[in-house]
Amino acid sequence: MNNRLLTFVFLGVLGLISSCREDVDSSALEVYDGPMNMAINIHLVKSDSAIIRSDIKAPKQLEFANGNLEFPEGIEIEIYEKDGSLSTTIRADRGYYLKQQNTFKGEGDVQVNNLIKDQQLQSEELFWDQIKKIIYTKKFVRIQNGGDFSYGSEFEANETFTTYKLKNMRDSEIELKDDGI
Repeated sequence: MNNRLLTFVFLGVLGLISSCREDVDSSALEVYDGPMNMAINIHLVKSDSAIIRSDIKAPKQLEFANGNLEFPEGIEIEIYEKDGSLSTTIRADRGYYLKQQNTFKGEGDVQVNNLIKDQQLQSEELFWDQIKKIIYTKKFVRIQNGGDFSYGSEFEANETFTTYKLKNMRDSEIELKDDGI
């Protein structure tokens, strides 16, 4: 009889505990992976020995918990030479900073201008690796060097776009002068 009473009490307590529990909405327990912070009209300047190395501007910046950044309304990056003179600009419709790789990514209409050599590049995607100090893409690119045009994919250049390699070239155009090449 003692065992029956003990079993009855145990089942009664168990019933009370389980009946008081509310159903929890599982969507409330999902991890939020959206932006944690937002900044408007950002302007980041990176310098070394009081000389500007890069200047980044964007109308809107979203920061995520993992340290990645998104620039949904576009990004503009200016890269400077060792003497402090502006050499290269990079503009993109959308931008991203991938913290783990220390790399910026531009998407959409991406344009790179080398002001020293008067070169322009257009692509739909471009990466700027700040550690290796290179810009690169595997997407299709169009490079204008004066009146000459080069087309291809798998592009890589130093970060100031003064020297570059273009693999998979196709349909290049060379401007002919009146006195020949």
